[in-house]
Amino acid sequence: MAKYVISRLLLLIPIILGVSFIVFTILSLTPSDPASIILGMNAEQEAIDELNRQLGFDKPFLVRYADYVFNAVTRLDFGKSYMTQKPVFEEIAGRFPNTLLIALAGVALSALIGVPIGVYSAVRQYSAGDAIASVTSMLLAAVPGFWLGMTFMLIFSLKLGVLPASGASTWKHFVMPVLTMSLPAAAQMLRLTRSTMLETIRQDYVRTARAKGASERRVIFKHALKNALLPIITILGINFGTQLSGAIIVESVFSIPGIGTLVVTSIRMKDIPQVMAATIFLATLFCLIILAVDLLYAFIDPRIKAKYAKASA
Repeated sequence: MAKYVISRLLLLIPIILGVSFIVFTILSLTPSDPASIILGMNAEQEAIDELNRQLGFDKPFLVRYADYVFNAVTRLDFGKSYMTQKPVFEEIAGRFPNTLLIALAGVALSALIGVPIGVYSAVRQYSAGDAIASVTSMLLAAVPGFWLGMTFMLIFSLKLGVLPASGASTWKHFVMPVLTMSLPAAAQMLRLTRSTMLETIRQDYVRTARAKGASERRVIFKHALKNALLPIITILGINFGTQLSGAIIVESVFSIPGIGTLVVTSIRMKDIPQVMAATIFLATLFCLIILAVDLLYAFIDPRIKAKYAKASA
């Protein structure tokens, strides 16, 4: 197991290098330069050239990328933000808790809603409850996130006045963003749980457990659901990673100071160090989440644990 974990961690090196090179290339190919954006269009060309020289933007692309990687690897120096002149991870550290809270709560709520209803739909296939759950999940999956967020804002903030429309000061500020993130994910979780449970409950070992006199509750939750958890855990892990990096729409709609809004603002201002640091941070976090999901498989399925042990031998 340890050998497998080490090998997966070593794979992070080429992945992060590849991600950083792609993002750095895209940012360098976009029109304009940081000094023109910072100083404004009416600034004199001499001042623009001088600021670009101070920022190192006058160097060739490959030289700038090599300097960035060298400083990041040898000194753990990812640079300072062009806009705030502060170390880039200070801004990330201040905003990441908001994004993490939304992502964690969104994934947890999507699982609490989607998995039980998905199990019910599979056990009561073709019933009225199954039909209602299936239609509702398809509708939620088709609704754009920004529309769902604005609808919640219209109902709970403007009409009822029970929840604040923007900000991140109290727990009430996170209710609508979490619902906006979790409901489409819950619809996906419901459909996946239903399909995997339908496949699992038709297996021979489930029929054998019923023939031996096991209660229906034990058959469903002890035998069928346990073996249907692997794809569910996979989707939960992927959803968690994507919600950490993909909460841009929700954070923008509700004006939440998170990493998503930080990346969007930094791209507009061509704040290359800030965009690079946020992208590398999120890419590393996503890879670690996927690794944690793979390790969780071993605790659920002994066959996978045996394969890990064999690979480490």
